[in-house]
Amino acid sequence: MSASIKLVYSDAKEFAYIVESIAVLIEETAFTISNEGLKLRAIDASRSALIDLMIPRDAFEEFPEELSEEIRVGLNFADLKKLLRRIKKGDKIALEISEGKVELKLIGKATRSVILPIIDVPVEQLPTPRVVFTVTAKVASDALKEAIKDADVVADSVKLDAREDGLYIIATSEKGDIEVKFERESEAMFEYELKEPATARYSLDYLTDIVTKASKVSDIAVIEFATGKPIALTFEIPMGGKLTYYVAPMLE
Repeated sequence: MSASIKLVYSDAKEFAYIVESIAVLIEETAFTISNEGLKLRAIDASRSALIDLMIPRDAFEEFPEELSEEIRVGLNFADLKKLLRRIKKGDKIALEISEGKVELKLIGKATRSVILPIIDVPVEQLPTPRVVFTVTAKVASDALKEAIKDADVVADSVKLDAREDGLYIIATSEKGDIEVKFERESEAMFEYELKEPATARYSLDYLTDIVTKASKVSDIAVIEFATGKPIALTFEIPMGGKLTYYVAPMLE
């Protein structure tokens, strides 16, 4: 990279929520900055969960006019998350990227700056999982968060059961049984498309972390799955951005 570039995101708190949502699964990875916007695709250490993030250029208050090539910015997300805890309500965030470093500016009543090193993260080409989903449910993310947290009280895994009358979230163990139903016509269910009934089980180690953090990014969560297949959880970001997680199923 021959010259520095600058990105400004007007809602630093929202950007921090996105970073936290990545850091729950990934410690080190790289953003890619292109003419389309800022994107990230990474897989966790166990290769059971994949994160796919896209923030279009129009979502930024300031973005480079024209890039001759994509720019990769490797960061330690655990460290970045800690720094972003210092954000105040109403702050903007600026990323100024030059050779070997990122200057992070929190712009509010005062401007606070910190410089982070760009780290070398191995490049891995990760295709989008090719899954034929038979269920799509668009639900209130806070209601989904509470359902997953309820399930986490009694079990290590949760079963999603899509039926004609709605989506059931079920957890069972020696500690007890939990069942939460998102009815097809309920206040918390915005859309429900059922091509065929489906059931699949997923680890709550993943879902609890994901939904707890990502529900802060968006009021709506889109759930897509099929029997015995990976689940896709998508949280929409303002101005057309998306944060999607793919989580492998557990064997019954």
